[in-house]
Amino acid sequence: VQLQAFGGGLVQAGGSLRLSCAASGRTFSNYNMGWFRQAPGKERGFVAAIRRSGGATYYPASLKGRFTISRDNAKNMVYLEMNSVEPEDTAVYYCAAGTSANVGSTYSYDYWGQGTQVTVSS
Repeated sequence: VQLQAFGGGLVQAGGSLRLSCAASGRTFSNYNMGWFRQAPGKERGFVAAIRRSGGATYYPASLKGRFTISRDNAKNMVYLEMNSVEPEDTAVYYCAAGTSANVGSTYSYDYWGQGTQVTVSS
């Protein structure tokens, strides 16, 4: 699976941003999809995940309620809606595809996009 994330940019604190990830190469609906982020000097961390069918979504407790993941299997797309963003959300955001059950772990994903930078100004 080839993944390309886009939609990042500069946004003011309290604002919203929608990231997109386009998939190609294999059957998109066979894969769980996840979003992760990595800030300078920090490890890559889990942001959101959605099961293959789109029936279940997962978030870390710290982000639940502000971020929403969704997918469109007909368009081979996955999205991350980010609301009420904070300066601490500044990071490179990556989309990933995998088949393992533990969707919150980077080790569960076999394919990664190149990342898109999100910068939140205070």
